[in-house]
Amino acid sequence: MAAVVEVEVGGGAAAERELDEVDMSDLSPEEQWRVEHARMHAKHRGHEAMHAEMVLILIATLVVAQLLLVQWKQRHPRTYNMVTLFQMWVVPLYFTVKLHWWRFLVIWIFFSAVTAFVTFRATRKPLVQTTPRLVYKWFLLIYKISYATGIIGYMAVMFTLFGLNLLFKIKPEDAMDFGISLLFYGLYYGVLERDFAEMCADYMASTIGFYSESGMPTKHLSDSVCAVCGQQIFVDVSEEGIIENTYRLSCNHVFHEFCIRGWCIVGKKQTCPYCKEKVDLKRMFSNPWERPHVMYGQLLDWLRYLVAWQPVIIGLVQGINYILGLE
Repeated sequence: MAAVVEVEVGGGAAAERELDEVDMSDLSPEEQWRVEHARMHAKHRGHEAMHAEMVLILIATLVVAQLLLVQWKQRHPRTYNMVTLFQMWVVPLYFTVKLHWWRFLVIWIFFSAVTAFVTFRATRKPLVQTTPRLVYKWFLLIYKISYATGIIGYMAVMFTLFGLNLLFKIKPEDAMDFGISLLFYGLYYGVLERDFAEMCADYMASTIGFYSESGMPTKHLSDSVCAVCGQQIFVDVSEEGIIENTYRLSCNHVFHEFCIRGWCIVGKKQTCPYCKEKVDLKRMFSNPWERPHVMYGQLLDWLRYLVAWQPVIIGLVQGINYILGLE
């Protein structure tokens, strides 16, 4: 290994040639890593100015892209959300096929098929009475599964970092791969589910007529009707309807408890479905065990930028570097 150390200290084309001539088969894994590390340094030696230029291009592109995305979101939120949703849905598919992640592909196809059916039902006019609850049940189920999967993945990663995987005789790389995979599944499908649910909630609410994203509702809300699903809140024993707990907001509008929770947690709405008054989420979720769901939803909203736009920005940076001849 002395020869390798000498080559690492040396420099120039001669050092790179010597590293290329090293027989890797006779070296231990640690020594092989050192040789590869030395090769990388020898290859990039003398390119410090170019590397600094590439870093500046990366920072400038990130700043400009962030400003443009913020302006787009503020001026045209509907198109921004649609394009972001499409990218989150399609971009991982490209990497899945390229890297042969068949397990992810199977889950993606199943999720896409059921979600496409639910979204189709949510966008039909007239809206079937059972559709709102079907939509919220499906997306609430995915939300809970993604939440549990993300928590288990995070715990697996932390256990591996603290070496607890050795108690179960699990290799560190296997335990870390397991944790990161679960964490990715939970976060990705959590982000995707919330955006699809928000889109469906807007379509259903506007179709029912008690909610309008801009302007006045097209229908007057009766005290006996839930503005989220359009069904009677209180029904007689002999009548057909939904029998469940109700919840009254600070604006005195009453809703089915399941509907208003689906509207706020799954549909990402924080206003009354009828009068648009701000909903006090802390009051609604007084149980401390339910509050992490709200925090988890806020985390997913932040991560959607990384999932949807980060690959695009990195690809743009690589394109600029290629045009400028920086490799």
